[in-house]
Amino acid sequence: MDQQAGYTSEMALFVTGIKDTPSRGVLRLYGRSYACALGRGGITRNKREGDGCTPAGTFKLRPALLRPDRPGVFMAPGRFPHQMLKPNDGWSDDPRDPLYNRPVVLPHRRNHERLWREDGAYDVIIPLGYNDVAPQPGRGSAIFFHLANPDYGPTEGCVAVSRSDMRDIWMRLRPGMDMMIRPWGGARK
Repeated sequence: MDQQAGYTSEMALFVTGIKDTPSRGVLRLYGRSYACALGRGGITRNKREGDGCTPAGTFKLRPALLRPDRPGVFMAPGRFPHQMLKPNDGWSDDPRDPLYNRPVVLPHRRNHERLWREDGAYDVIIPLGYNDVAPQPGRGSAIFFHLANPDYGPTEGCVAVSRSDMRDIWMRLRPGMDMMIRPWGGARK
């Protein structure tokens, strides 16, 4: 049984960085291990907007956003809360925006990330509860659990797994779960 800081494998997904490859990690859930892509700067405890790092900490999994027009997207009900993405969905990543680190409807006059992407990375998005209750400008935004590129290339700060691994993980997710992200060996970067 995976266990960290009093959590059991039924309560959290555990992500740990890999020592010599900062943009790669291992995600553990229910005794299974999955390769994952991380931010190009690895895992940090001092996240800043645009630094390319994945934040360390424990974060609630927010309701998922699923792209309904893609074959093989997880339409199986499962038990995890979700809603369908729309072509005009976006996410504000502009620290000067009153809607910083919040979903927005496009067009949006401030800098934002488009969630309806052609590359497939956002066919499944699970926002992490990072800097979202009372967002602090500049502390980072749009930190998601999503689909990895085929080569597991680095993310901008998210955690990403393959489509087949996400399908497996999806059926095991439960409301109220957290994602615990730690650098390799628990080091504090």
